[in-house]
Amino acid sequence: MGKLLPALFVLATLPLAAADKTKLEIHVINDLGKPVGNASVIVKFVSGRSVILTKIRTTWELRTSQEGVAKIPEIPQGKMRIQVIAKNYQTFGDIFDVDEAEKTLEIHLKPPQPQYSAH
Repeated sequence: MGKLLPALFVLATLPLAAADKTKLEIHVINDLGKPVGNASVIVKFVSGRSVILTKIRTTWELRTSQEGVAKIPEIPQGKMRIQVIAKNYQTFGDIFDVDEAEKTLEIHLKPPQPQYSAH
């Protein structure tokens, strides 16, 4: 009985670990609501519960489609840093707390700020 208890504990935690993942979809649009294609999207898992970081992928670098969509099939649930870089737009960066099995985030990119000179 003593050896059975740890085995049952491991089996009981397996479904929980599988449920701690999320499918993340990021939609990148501009101020006019139009999709921003070919934007660089970097997603880095920051923190969460019951995650063994050495055995799973925690950073994704990809580009948006022409429809402005970037899909990450599976990343741990928790806090993640998302950065979006696109030509002719301000760089976006923020931390999101994702605790759903599937999540869609809409990122709004702004045009660049005007440059000022002291001369």
